[in-house]
Order: sequence, then C-alpha cells, then structure tokens
Amino acid sequence: MVQYYWNPAYQQQMPQQPPAIPASGRQAQLTQEESYIENILRLNKGKVATFYFTFANNREWNAKVVTGVIEAAGRDHVVVSDPKTGKRYLLLMIYLDYVTFDEELQYF
Repeated sequence: MVQYYWNPAYQQQMPQQPPAIPASGRQAQLTQEESYIENILRLNKGKVATFYFTFANNREWNAKVVTGVIEAAGRDHVVVSDPKTGKRYLLLMIYLDYVTFDEELQYF
C-alpha cells in the first residue's frame, strides 16, 4: 500500500513507499523508521513469545494470553504455533496489548 504525504513546495501529493523488510540471509536490522511491531516480530521469527490481548465488551474473553512460537507476522496479524500441540493461531494486532520474550530480542 502506498501512503501519501503533502509536499507544499510542489503543491502535489508525493508517494511514500513503506519501509523495506530485510531479506533473510542478511543481518537483520531496523532503522528508527522501520521499528513497527510486525517488523520486530518478523526479526524474531522462530522464538517463543507470550502475547497479551484484551477484548473490550466481551464477557467471555475479556483478556487472553497466548504463548507460542512466532511463525509469521503481517501488518495486522501474527501467526503463532503451540509447540506442545502443534495448533496454530492467527492473532489480530488490534487486540494486542504487549508481547514478552524469555530470551534476548533481535531489534537492531
């Protein structure tokens, strides 16, 4: 998706490309502008993480905690697998509060 910003000097809208994701095989590093949650999760693919979610106005699932291996991450979701059962979860970022790791993160 291309995002636009207003450039008053040219009196037109100029396209701004989203940040590139480092290719696998190269040393994974993020710049300040690329430090989005999905990019951080992608850098830590294969690691075990605990995801904390809250669901407003839901009496059954007010809060949920999911622990598993990060399989993939997109702009609005993360795929996590439970290593004990093999079950996979597609979790929506809109409900995500925070993530914890029991090991060092790959960030920069």
